[in-house]
Amino acid sequence: MGNSKGLKIAVIGGGSSYTPEIVEGFIRKYEQLPVRELWLVDIEQGRHKLEIVGELAKRMVAKSGLPIEVHLTLDRREAIAGADFITTQMRVGLLEARKWDEHIPNQHGVIGQETTGPGGMMKALRTIPVLLDICRDIEELSPNAWLLNFTNPAGMVTEAINRYSKVKSIGLCNAPIGLQKRLSEQYQTPIEHIYTEFVGLNHLHWVTRIEVDGVDRLQEMLDNREDYSAKNVPPSEWDPEFLKGLGGLPSYYLKYFYMTDIMLEEQVESMKANGTRAEVVKRVEDELFELYKDPNLQDKPKQLEQRGGAYYSEAAVNLMDSLYNDKRDIQTLNVSNGNILDFLPANASIEVNCVVTNKGPIPLSVTEVPEQIKGLIHAVKTYERLTIEAAVTGDRGIALQAMVSHPLVPSVSVARTLLDEMLERNKPYLPAFFE
Repeated sequence: MGNSKGLKIAVIGGGSSYTPEIVEGFIRKYEQLPVRELWLVDIEQGRHKLEIVGELAKRMVAKSGLPIEVHLTLDRREAIAGADFITTQMRVGLLEARKWDEHIPNQHGVIGQETTGPGGMMKALRTIPVLLDICRDIEELSPNAWLLNFTNPAGMVTEAINRYSKVKSIGLCNAPIGLQKRLSEQYQTPIEHIYTEFVGLNHLHWVTRIEVDGVDRLQEMLDNREDYSAKNVPPSEWDPEFLKGLGGLPSYYLKYFYMTDIMLEEQVESMKANGTRAEVVKRVEDELFELYKDPNLQDKPKQLEQRGGAYYSEAAVNLMDSLYNDKRDIQTLNVSNGNILDFLPANASIEVNCVVTNKGPIPLSVTEVPEQIKGLIHAVKTYERLTIEAAVTGDRGIALQAMVSHPLVPSVSVARTLLDEMLERNKPYLPAFFE
């Protein structure tokens, strides 16, 4: 892979507020990953942000003294042509669309969340067709490139790409690296000395093994009341007796399933106080772009770490490093199941530990799958597969089946209401449904 001239990397959604983080990652890892050309590409509506964040990227590279050329463009094909790695960090419909993903379900007494439930379904319907379109460009212009996808819902998007295109694609989430950093601090030991095993799907996983310096710490973590939550999910306590017998540490997204009533209450209250999460994020983002505009700023500002996506770039750059250098280390990624979880289809995307080689990730078999988590994994995967089919076909009948299949949707009538209102609201981004 790569050539003597160094690597070409394309970032689709280059005007994202996260871009300075990935630029920082490339600067830090330059010895292992010789990036020569970094192409930041966005769409016309994102031109203003691309220019601001692109200028900051150029200042960061200039300060580093490294021979990385930063290119800004609205021409996706130019960015993709001959790329070694392509990352996607895009938001079809921007934060405005996310606002309704959160708000409409709440109005009908259902969890409104960016990647889980009806909101996640709409995000998938908007995103999958656009990404499959990008994949057609990649197949033509850089067929050997690796596509690293952070765009949520990452599991569904990765599965859609793996099923409907020939592109080599891997889905990425920041939760695994976040957990390892937390354990590293808690037990005062380097990340290399920690082994965690993930079972499930993107944003629906359980950690079924936690070994620190070779010592099993899972039960200790489950017995510990100290709350397991991230910056973008409100704090609600897990029931200690429930955790004790679960056999795995649940990711914070599982609170939506295990404590739906409390989480819904919190969403509604938080909405009254601060608006939807999308509106809160928009305010943070506007502040970041004000900082980015400062011509004297040459580093990633600290405030960026307050967003829910901390460590994304570290996860991305680590993955590129391992693919490029055939490192054969273990990373938690979204890949096709094969026969790892025997109760799911082979081409279902799951979130699992993989050994990363220059030919791609090899998923490792899981040692523990608690009986009580299989049903929920299967139910959510069924909803995901129906959603992917609906995204590709624009078929409302399939979309209704997907909505009804989601464990957080209480009835067919609520599903119909949500589907009609949310499709209508997303009309500009869902041409397949409105032809």
